[in-house]
Amino acid sequence: MQADLSPVIAATAQWLTRAYPASGGALASALCEVQARQAVTVAAWLRYPTETDAALLGMAGPGGSARLDWVTGADAAPCDDEDDAQAWRTWVDEVVASWAACLLSDGELADRAVSALAEGSHSTGTPAEFRRLLAPDDGDRRAAALLRHPDLLAPVAGLHHSRLLDRLHPGRTLIA
Repeated sequence: MQADLSPVIAATAQWLTRAYPASGGALASALCEVQARQAVTVAAWLRYPTETDAALLGMAGPGGSARLDWVTGADAAPCDDEDDAQAWRTWVDEVVASWAACLLSDGELADRAVSALAEGSHSTGTPAEFRRLLAPDDGDRRAAALLRHPDLLAPVAGLHHSRLLDRLHPGRTLIA
């Protein structure tokens, strides 16, 4: 099932690393990408917990990055080779990107999200698999300073934060 979500995970992680690039050289870029990919993987597995969910995503499509680009201001300068070079943007999932931004900016929420994976059909996700998301060292934090900055991520994280909380706390009683 992971293969079914891999285009969404790859595209959404790429969107995050382009919107919030690494500060430093090639090693910093790699560390930033790993952190983004881990956060996006957790978010995608939470968003699409079953094979049926993944199949529906494959049929309907994830929606693309248009709103995320607008929220972050990335849509201001279109590229010359818009069609082919930007086709990956159609595989970006806005909810997954928002949830990943929440996880990257809130360690406690990331811990709860990885713990919640044990309940789904993606139970292969152990906390050790997500070490750079859950316990980043100083090098990880320096490399992904923009990617983990709560104030910078707030516009994206705020889009679907409440839905992530609902997913992590099913069965909560609603109080009017």
